[in-house]
Amino acid sequence: MQAFDFEGLFVFDLANNHQGDLKHGLAIIDHIAKAAHKHRVRAGLKFQFRHLDTLIHPDYKNRNDVKHIPRFISTRLSLDDYAKMTQVVRDAGMTTICTPFDETSVDHLLDLDIQVIKIASCSASDRPLVERVARANRPVIVSTAGLALSQIDRLVSYFQHRNVPFGIMHCVAMYPTPNDKLSLNQIRLLRSRYPGVPIGWSTHEDPAATEPVQIAYALGARMFERHVGLPTEQYQLNSYSSTPEQIDHWLNAYKRAVQACGGDYRAPGCSEERLSLKSLMRGVWAKTPIQKGQVIFTDNVQFAMPLQDHQLDASHWGRGLTANRDYAPGEPIDSTIAQTDTSKQELLSRIVLQTRAMLNDAKLSVSPKSKIEVSHHYGLERFREFGCVIVDCINRSYCKKLIIQLPRQKHPYHHHQKKEESFQLLHGDLEIELDGHRSKLQPGDIITVSPGVWHKFHTLDGAIFEEVSTTHFNNDSYYEDAAIATLSRDKRKTKIDNWETLATSSFQVSRRTKGKR
Repeated sequence: MQAFDFEGLFVFDLANNHQGDLKHGLAIIDHIAKAAHKHRVRAGLKFQFRHLDTLIHPDYKNRNDVKHIPRFISTRLSLDDYAKMTQVVRDAGMTTICTPFDETSVDHLLDLDIQVIKIASCSASDRPLVERVARANRPVIVSTAGLALSQIDRLVSYFQHRNVPFGIMHCVAMYPTPNDKLSLNQIRLLRSRYPGVPIGWSTHEDPAATEPVQIAYALGARMFERHVGLPTEQYQLNSYSSTPEQIDHWLNAYKRAVQACGGDYRAPGCSEERLSLKSLMRGVWAKTPIQKGQVIFTDNVQFAMPLQDHQLDASHWGRGLTANRDYAPGEPIDSTIAQTDTSKQELLSRIVLQTRAMLNDAKLSVSPKSKIEVSHHYGLERFREFGCVIVDCINRSYCKKLIIQLPRQKHPYHHHQKKEESFQLLHGDLEIELDGHRSKLQPGDIITVSPGVWHKFHTLDGAIFEEVSTTHFNNDSYYEDAAIATLSRDKRKTKIDNWETLATSSFQVSRRTKGKR
């Protein structure tokens, strides 16, 4: 089955708001399509199918005292009517979606070639229906109102095992849902518990409320569902379905949230932000006479605003700077004297900070007392291109390591004569090449490398993987590139004794700047 993009999908649920009236249903579809086109969102129009002849027990078909049954029967539409509405949805450029409540309805939606199947919360634990949906060869969206985490775990595992593209919706089955029952933090929980699974929000709150959709987006919901209808003199609308005008306001609120939240990754600040910050920063000013060639200490300077153009700012202070000319008291120190060559300690500090950030993102903890090596095959200056950070956990008759590669890092071709090793990807992406055969690993995948097999690996967005092997020997790595092979081990690896100390070293004022002249 082909993958399906759930990102940014808006599901507009027609439900029974067509009132069993084809003309009214088509009018709702028309109004919703116009709102979706106005806001340029990916929209899907969702039907609800019930094969009432078998869904309702014969003894209850004519009962008026059982909730829902009278309404389902009174708003019944024929398959021909649904076929007409489905075609209108397609013609409007929207995705066709359907919630079936029984197995026969799955057959009907397939007959109409409906693109996406939605499983309602009340059916999410209905085994016969879920099994039939999984066999339908369609992308699936599942709502989770009222389900225990163990039930959601089972659903996620079930669809993943069958390679069914699916997303899950946080949902609250209260109509309408009061504000104190929205439980929007569940979106964050679902995203954390099911990485890689699209998470959305199926809403039933007051249609006039727009804040919840903004909060939901900020918490990570990336698909949304809303009941829709059209009030007329003939037909009233329930308290949890939105009019086209309310959908317009709702989508406006969503777009404001997207704009306010910005990107998922941190970009450089804009010029306006940089100028604003610069106006509040401190510059370095001469406090005493300073002679050209003199090492400048803290006693010689004052840190004060405003920061002048081409003046050394306080963030570049503290590295044993030497005066480039004579300075009289009160003069700004030139920015050109800032040290441009990055020291080994500064390079290592940056590597540690970036590595720890990746571990934090993956929710993996490493003891500060761990034995850590920075592997830099072509020197620390090229570490971001070639290398990795190795955390040695244990090395006996068996060996375990944690290996961290930063985004776009490579590890060059090499082999071992004694060691057999298995790699398991824990976080990120990794492509490994074994004797010319490439494999792309997904988190959880394991690959074994036998002695003598040439292997190399690289990552696009960063990778954390575990190495479990036989005993590691320091003289058992043989590299294809002679430039690496001829280097001694201490030239291509740097040990870190305490990365907690190293991580803070770049922010500390050097000893020379704190001492007396």
